[in-house]
Amino acid sequence: MPLTLQEAQTVIAGAHERAAKIDAQVTVAVVDEGGHLQALGRMSGAPPLSAQIAETKAASVALFRRDGAALRRMQETSPDFFAQLDHAVRQPILIGAGAALIRRGATILGALAVSGGSAPGQDDECAEAALTVLAP
Repeated sequence: MPLTLQEAQTVIAGAHERAAKIDAQVTVAVVDEGGHLQALGRMSGAPPLSAQIAETKAASVALFRRDGAALRRMQETSPDFFAQLDHAVRQPILIGAGAALIRRGATILGALAVSGGSAPGQDDECAEAALTVLAP
């Protein structure tokens, strides 16, 4: 069963709640397993560009079926491959902090990404908080 819209909105709320506690203004994007936008939530004061960045990071994670950290390691070990991706795929690929797969058991339901944190680690912290709201 795919992630529901209500679950996607719950994920966003979880990230926004954590962001408010750490004084960050972020945008959270949730995409389905094919990288298509399902829900987007931009906090007041979040950078305008953070919406596009969050969606692109989330889609990248979903399409590669790897969390952001694993995707970063792939990019570091294969920089030539990643440098050519923009010429080979229709969807822009963006690798950055705060991006994670959303799973139910072993099934990948989609991905989320957070953008806009102003201090190191804020995007990751908000993404981790977002995932905990779906834990059984």
